[in-house]
Amino acid sequence: MDSKKLSEKKRLRLYDEIVEHAAAWSLGRCESWEIDQLNIYQATMLAMERAVAGLAVAPEYVLVDGNRCPKWRWPSEPVVKGDNRVPAISAASILAKVTRDREMQVLDEQYPGLGLAGHKGYPTPVHLDALRRLGVTPEHRRSFRPVREVLDTVGEYRETGEGNSRDLYYPGDLFE
Repeated sequence: MDSKKLSEKKRLRLYDEIVEHAAAWSLGRCESWEIDQLNIYQATMLAMERAVAGLAVAPEYVLVDGNRCPKWRWPSEPVVKGDNRVPAISAASILAKVTRDREMQVLDEQYPGLGLAGHKGYPTPVHLDALRRLGVTPEHRRSFRPVREVLDTVGEYRETGEGNSRDLYYPGDLFE
């Protein structure tokens, strides 16, 4: 089952079950600067390798969601649409989605006004509009064209204060 097609409530319930009952589980990730440095494909491969390397139980065979496997030491096989076909891949997808959503909630508190808890960082029109108003955070991938364009025109994130005058952002030349 595709984790994105599940309700949030069901995803959270399954997350807890997976964490409690799985023989082993691990999350792998790459930071935005790594993605910028490597590219999204290579960073995905690296994140998969980190996830498998982090398992408390060494895998005998790894099924990978997609059409390619990383070049790594474990015997493996790609499974196209694996999250719909293989329970272990579905479980990994649920762990990744819930973790990412939780990270977006934390970032939403760090960067008010971007609405990260709502759109989860996907490049929705609401997210892109917020970037154009508030700028780019250190968490954004600079190699992603819409982010690069906002960085060139608007710059780095600046909190508006939204109703709190002591936190308002003022252009540097406003009082000159």
